[in-house]
Amino acid sequence: QVQLVESGGGLVQAGGSLRLSCAASGSIFRINFMEWYRQAPGKQRELVARITSGGITNYADSVKGRFTISRDNKNTVYLRLNSLKPEDTAVYYCHAEIGGFGLSRYWGQGTQVTVSS
Repeated sequence: QVQLVESGGGLVQAGGSLRLSCAASGSIFRINFMEWYRQAPGKQRELVARITSGGITNYADSVKGRFTISRDNKNTVYLRLNSLKPEDTAVYYCHAEIGGFGLSRYWGQGTQVTVSS
């Protein structure tokens, strides 16, 4: 069994910063990629950033230059959110493709980010 547990969300003023963390635990042999999605009220869930096992990163156009995804060697992925805007307000979810007793994709429970103007 694999679990993804996010942390680091909160309330911040526009222009501020936050760092989100997502720790993967359980029967993990390899992690092919880890991603951050977000979902604002009344909107579809959207991909924000991705990092592959080789360290390749991709970002949504709306966050390029402001958000940075990174990963340590202990199965934790981070998302640094700088220059936050009210439109960044959403629940942020961690998503990963992990090989353990098979290859599966997992979601975390989400962490709320609220940016006040």
